Amino acid sequence: MKSKLEYIWLDGYKPTQSLRSKTMVRKDFSGKLEDCPMWSFDGSSTEQAEGNASDCLLKPVMIIPDPGRKDSYLVMTEVLNADGTPHPSNGRATIDDDDDDFWFGFEQEYFLWDPTTNLPPGFPPGGYPPPQGPYYCSVGARNAYCRDLIEEHLDLCLEAGLNVEGINAEVAAGQWEFQIFAKSAARAGDEIWLARYLLERTAEKYDLAVDWHPKPLGDTDWNGSGMHANFSNGSMRDAGDEGIFTKVCEEFGKNIPECISVYGAHNEQRLTGKHETQSIDQYSYGVSDRGASIRIPIGTVEDGWKGRLEDRRPASNADPYKVAAIIVKITKKALA
Repeated sequence: MKSKLEYIWLDGYKPTQSLRSKTMVRKDFSGKLEDCPMWSFDGSSTEQAEGNASDCLLKPVMIIPDPGRKDSYLVMTEVLNADGTPHPSNGRATIDDDDDDFWFGFEQEYFLWDPTTNLPPGFPPGGYPPPQGPYYCSVGARNAYCRDLIEEHLDLCLEAGLNVEGINAEVAAGQWEFQIFAKSAARAGDEIWLARYLLERTAEKYDLAVDWHPKPLGDTDWNGSGMHANFSNGSMRDAGDEGIFTKVCEEFGKNIPECISVYGAHNEQRLTGKHETQSIDQYSYGVSDRGASIRIPIGTVEDGWKGRLEDRRPASNADPYKVAAIIVKITKKALA
């Protein structure tokens, strides 16, 4: 029997990378990661190499069943140079310290986008629908758009074994969200990228695109899109000490440029102090405060200061590998 292995990677486009993939056919494939061979691709076609030295390598890091194709698998990979060293575009390689003590829950927001109108579904050509308000977690054809696509994507993710914990319509028309939980920075990044890939591929069937830009509607009174990062480590979950959370929040305030540098391109258009954001040039934290840079969930306080924090600054187009890596680094620094 022959199997299809869809190798998925991130290209070298700046300031925001795109997903790429190609299919390998293997005979009598075991379905195991260790049996996925290293593969190469033309880096000169993806902004990752010059034409006179174009070979880049794809190193498999995670494999799941491909729910949309028979006898098929999705293989998440990271890009290496021809000598086996990490390519500069390889965000996964920025994770220096990865273990399952750190748990992540990413809330991935995005806009569906109609290439014909160059607007989200629900937006009339050349205009706007009624102001935002009725679209969040909405039901009904006046407010919820493309639910068939969204439900199909959720089913595909679950069938593939991705740890999706929920979906909902978001604040703007044509805007949606899915949430993924994972233990370890690398696993969280792998799962977000695979879920993004499945969303892009599913949207193709509906002749729609996915816009990951944090403020695709520009300077308007419509929300942007984020990728809120919920995180915790063992001491945050178990110690029951408010001081731990204060130390972590204060340490993030000392490392603002380092965070913002990996929290997504064009994020200044979203982090304006409006639409449930803190301004990009300011930093704050607070209990149940969705206008803060870092929100302390009320559940963390009610559980005796045991739980998580939510960094609300990462943009929808941020690389989850880089976001998780900096969160681990700063949290460990705070609690050293």
